Amino acid sequence: MMKKLQKLGKALMLPVAVLPICGILMGLGYAIAPGVMGVPDAATSGFAYTLGLFLVKAGGAVIDNMAILFAIGVGVGLSKDNDGTGGVAALVSWLMMTTLVGAAGAIAPSLVENPTWAVAYSKIANPFIGILAGVIGASCYNKFKGTKLPDVLSFFSGKRSVAIVTGVVSILVSAVLLFAWPVIFSVLVAIGNAIVSTGHVGVGIYAFLNRLLIPTGLHHALNNVFWFDTIGLGDLTAYWFPMGEVAQNATWSVGMYMAGFFPCMMFGIPGAALAMVKNAKTDKKKYAIGIVGAAALCSFICGVTEPFEFAFMFLAFPLYVVYAVLYGIFAGITTFLGFRAGFMFSAGATDLLFSASLPAHAQTWLILPLGIAAFIVFFLVFDIAIKKFDLKTPGREDDDQDGEMKIELANNDYTAMAKIILEGLGGKDNVAELDHCITRLRLEVKDNLQVDEKKIKSSGISGIIRPSKTAVQVVVGPKVQFVYDEMKKMI
Repeated sequence: MMKKLQKLGKALMLPVAVLPICGILMGLGYAIAPGVMGVPDAATSGFAYTLGLFLVKAGGAVIDNMAILFAIGVGVGLSKDNDGTGGVAALVSWLMMTTLVGAAGAIAPSLVENPTWAVAYSKIANPFIGILAGVIGASCYNKFKGTKLPDVLSFFSGKRSVAIVTGVVSILVSAVLLFAWPVIFSVLVAIGNAIVSTGHVGVGIYAFLNRLLIPTGLHHALNNVFWFDTIGLGDLTAYWFPMGEVAQNATWSVGMYMAGFFPCMMFGIPGAALAMVKNAKTDKKKYAIGIVGAAALCSFICGVTEPFEFAFMFLAFPLYVVYAVLYGIFAGITTFLGFRAGFMFSAGATDLLFSASLPAHAQTWLILPLGIAAFIVFFLVFDIAIKKFDLKTPGREDDDQDGEMKIELANNDYTAMAKIILEGLGGKDNVAELDHCITRLRLEVKDNLQVDEKKIKSSGISGIIRPSKTAVQVVVGPKVQFVYDEMKKMI
């Protein structure tokens, strides 16, 4: 089950990767034409206004249809060989389910007599159902892509049969959803309301759980409740919605479930990284700088935190729990002070720059004092914890554990890196499956005893995860695509 959930998390990265361009377009649009967001005395006509409105609407085109993006993205991402047929099948499933369940009042009027059920049916076109449609489409593709029919029906054999089968399956699933979706919806609403009702404390709880679930990939499920309009919350969609209409009508302070990540990702992680470098062994400081220094810079600029987190997560897991607690504390304080900002991808400087011009932003200047505080607190906590408990963070590993140091690869030699990793995996004959997400290579091996973690780590990667006996995840960083491409050629 965990393996399947992790694959789903990987598949979600495909549609999420589209979102940054939306943020850039909308951020530029609002900056060019403040009148679009209703700023007093701002121009509401002319070339600049038209251009700004054009860009805002362009970015909003994706935001408005994010659930469909999730359906197609997951359909492609979970399909073997990432075949586009799975995306088409997912779209078929999405259209079937949202149409049939959305028409519950016409199909079975008695079902909408319960007000809660009626609201649930009206919210059927959401990212949660989009993900379900993607799973159905991909599953049907993987199962029926090789279907052989009699000669008279041979035109519909193979991949052409997938969408047809998906349609039938989706009709059956829709019948179940007529009764199951209101229950699921009620549970999601209850979870969301329980956290929302605690205000700023709830924001902290959410941020803590978000970081704590990173190793499992299940943070994506949690984010779906708070960031997207699944239960009427949708902090991310409300923040970026064109013209800010949703932000004006929201029942919560828009941006509060994103704002708290900015001080931690932009400044907290660099502070923690500095503590790790400070406490690294003298002969390994260069090594530590190479691992956590580069990861900290990546986190500051674009909010990609996995290279940093996986560099110490399994070496010193208690420290990782403390790290998650710090996120919770700063998230609660940040929202309490009134800082509001949003992101399309993650809470780095790039997203802050473009989100700071949107209608829902507030007191973004607070990023400086909050950032300085986060840098100092993260540094001190990590520095004290590492020394007091002799934690084996990067650069502090025992020599017999560390073995050979990482090989120096000049000019980003991804071919050499891929070769070393493949050798550490036991060679190409031991690799059953190869895939990647935003920062990790995700592999299935035939014989786990052939995996040499020390050899893999010598390539310069950030860390290794072994979710199951045959599953191996190699944390490379944002340039994982290039390593994946080289390894795929070798295999």
